[in-house]
Amino acid sequence: MDVSVVIVNYNVRYFLEQCILSVQAASKNISSEIIVVDNNSTDESCKILSEKYPEVVFIQNKENVGFSIANNQGVKIATGNYVLILNPDTIIAEDTLDKIVKYAKTKQNLGVLGVKLIDGSGEFAPESKRGIPTPNASFNKLFGISSKRTGKYYATHLDENESGIIKVASGAFMFIKRTVFNEVKGFNEDYFMYGEDIDLSMKLMNKGYQNYYYADTQIIHFKGESTPKDIKYLNYFHEAMRIFYKKHFKLNRVYDFFMRIGIEFWYLLKYFKFRKDKIKSKPVFNLLYLGNDELIVDYLNKKYLLIKEPLIDDYSKIRSLLKNNKIDTIVFDNSTLSNKKIIAHFEALKNEKAAFKIHPKTTNFLIGSTSPNIRGQVEIIE
Repeated sequence: MDVSVVIVNYNVRYFLEQCILSVQAASKNISSEIIVVDNNSTDESCKILSEKYPEVVFIQNKENVGFSIANNQGVKIATGNYVLILNPDTIIAEDTLDKIVKYAKTKQNLGVLGVKLIDGSGEFAPESKRGIPTPNASFNKLFGISSKRTGKYYATHLDENESGIIKVASGAFMFIKRTVFNEVKGFNEDYFMYGEDIDLSMKLMNKGYQNYYYADTQIIHFKGESTPKDIKYLNYFHEAMRIFYKKHFKLNRVYDFFMRIGIEFWYLLKYFKFRKDKIKSKPVFNLLYLGNDELIVDYLNKKYLLIKEPLIDDYSKIRSLLKNNKIDTIVFDNSTLSNKKIIAHFEALKNEKAAFKIHPKTTNFLIGSTSPNIRGQVEIIE
C-alpha cells in the first residue's frame, strides 16, 4: 500500500463525501486506502459511509475524543508506506497524491510534508507554511508586524509558490512516512483540538527530520467546518496554546507570567471580534453554471437567474460574463470540470467578488463556503 489517507470527521457529512470523492479520483495511479474516524457525529455521516462508501475503512467512536486521539486511531490500523492526515473539509486535485509521493521520495530526511492551501474564496491560506510560534513570532503576528525578518509565524522566507523547508505544516494536510509518525508516537493526545500539528512538527525536528512545504500542488481547505468560529472554538484554541507554551517554552516565572498575559490578551481580542463581526451568507440572485448537466440546469433555472456555459478555460471571458450579468455566484460542476481545474478556477477568480459552489460528481447537492468565519452552505438538488 502506497498511501493511507486518514480523515477525522465530526458532523460534516457533505464535506466528507466531497473529500472522499476527491481522494478516490486522486488514487488512480497509486495504491491507497481511506480510513475515516468519526467522532460521534449526530448528522448522517455514518449512514452515508456505510451505504455509499463500503470500501472506506470506518472507525465509529461513541464520543468525541478530539482530533489527536482520533487520528492516532486511524494511523494505528493504516497499512500504507505513507500516511496522509487530511481534514474532511478539503478537496485535493487528481494529481496531488502522485506529486507528493514522488516529491517525498526525493527527501532522505522527510518529516512532514504540507502543500499549498487555498480557502473557499480562492485566497491563499498563510498557515500552509509556518514557523514555530515563539513568543516573539506570536507577538509580531498579534500586532500585525510582518516582514522577511520578523514574519516567522507564517514562514515568509518562502513565497506561496516556492517549495522548501519549513518548521510547521498545517494539520489540514500532513503527509508523512508511517514509520516516522510511529517513531515520534504520533500526535500528542493532550491536545483535544488545535496545536497538535505544531507539536508534531516540533517533535519531528527534534528527532532530526526536516519538514517541507510543497507548492506544486494546491488543495481547497474550506476551514473550520467541524468547529464553527465561535466562543467554543476560542476555548479549544486557548487551551491548546496554554498546553503548547507550557510544554515548549517554560523558562521562568517572569516569562510564564508574560506568556499567560499574552494568551489572555489574544483571547479577549478574538472574543470581542467574534461578538462584533457576525458574518452572514449573502443571498444568491444571478448564478453562472459551468457544466453540462441538464438536470442541474433545470433545477437552478427554477430558483435563480441562470447563465449557463460549458467548460471554459478563458478567464477573461468568465470575468466578462460575471461583470455583464452581475453574477454573484458561480457553480462548478465536478462532473464536467476536474477537481484540479476547479481549484485553479477558485484561485484565478478570487478577486471577482463572486461566491463559489461545487456540485461534486455522483451527488445531489451543491456545496461551498466563502469565509472561514461562517459555516459552509449546502443546497440539496431536488
